[in-house]
Amino acid sequence: MKTIGVLTSGGDAPGMNAAIRSVARTGLQYGMKVLGVMRGYNGLINGDMIELNMRSVSDIINRGGTMLYTARCKEFKDMAGVQKAKETCLKAGIEGLVVIGGDGSFRGAGDLSSIGIPCVGIPGTIDNDIACTDYTIGYDTAMNTAMDMVDRIRDTAQSHDRCSVVEVMGRNAGYIALNTGIAVGASYILVPEIKPDIDAVIEKIEKSRALGKKHFIVVVAEGIGHAKEIAQEIEEKTGIESRETILGHVQRGGNPTVTDRVVASQMGYHAVELLHQGIGNRVVAQKDGKIVDYDIQEALKMKKELPMELYKVAHDISF
Repeated sequence: MKTIGVLTSGGDAPGMNAAIRSVARTGLQYGMKVLGVMRGYNGLINGDMIELNMRSVSDIINRGGTMLYTARCKEFKDMAGVQKAKETCLKAGIEGLVVIGGDGSFRGAGDLSSIGIPCVGIPGTIDNDIACTDYTIGYDTAMNTAMDMVDRIRDTAQSHDRCSVVEVMGRNAGYIALNTGIAVGASYILVPEIKPDIDAVIEKIEKSRALGKKHFIVVVAEGIGHAKEIAQEIEEKTGIESRETILGHVQRGGNPTVTDRVVASQMGYHAVELLHQGIGNRVVAQKDGKIVDYDIQEALKMKKELPMELYKVAHDISF
C-alpha cells in the first residue's frame, strides 16, 4: 500500500496518541504516505485529514487524549454513510485504514472492509470491555487515576469516620471497579456482572466495624450507578455518615502509563504490518502477553467474563 489513514473513534483513552505515533512512524518506515483523519468517521466522510510525518507525531507519546480528535458518527451507522467514506478514501488515495477505538468503531471498520477498504482495528478504551483482547489501550492509566482519586477521598473519609461510595467508569463492565477496589482496599466492590446486594454491603461494613474499622470505601462500577442512593441506604442502616463521589471523566485524561504507551506502540506497529501485507478486516489484540489479530466479525462475537477468582480475593481480604 502507498497510502494509509489512521483515525480515533468513540471515547478518548490515554495511549491513543502513542498508537497514532506508532502507526505513522511504522507506515513512514515502509515508505507509505500516512493521513491522519480528524474527528473519527465524521472526518472520513467529510475528507477532513492531515498528512502525518515523523515530526508531526513527535512529543505526543506522553499526552492523553488524541491529537486527531474523536467523535461519534451517526451517519456512519448506515451503509450510505459507509459508502461516502469509501468514496472519500478513494479520492484521497487511502488504500488501508487503522481504526483506534472500541466495539462500535470496529463494526464500522468491518463495514468499510466489506466494501473494499481494508481496515485494522486497535482496541482503545479505558473500559477494557473488548472481548477479543486481554488489554485495551487506556485501561491501566484510568485505573491508576481512579486509584489516586480514591486514595485522596480516603483521607477525608478517615478524618470524619465516614463511608465513601465512589463510582468509577467502565460502562457496563466492572474491570476498573474490581482492580481499583482491590488497590484501595475497598470494603466492598459492586460490579454489573454480579447482581448488586446492598444487604451484603451493609453486612461487610458491620463486620469490619466490629473489628475496629471506623471508615469505609465502597467502589461502585458505572454500570451499577446509583451511588447517591447506595450512600443514603448505608447511612440509614448503619448510622455511619456516608457520601457519594462520582469520579467521571477525570479517568479518561492524564499522561498514559508505561503499560499504555508500550502496548499502544506494539499494537500500532502490528496494525501497519498487516496493512503492508494487504491484510484487512482484522482487530489487533493482546493475548497472554503477545500481540495477535482476529477477524473483525469473529472478534465482535466473542464474550468476555469478569475474573471471578479475583473478585473472590477482593471480597475475602476486605475487612
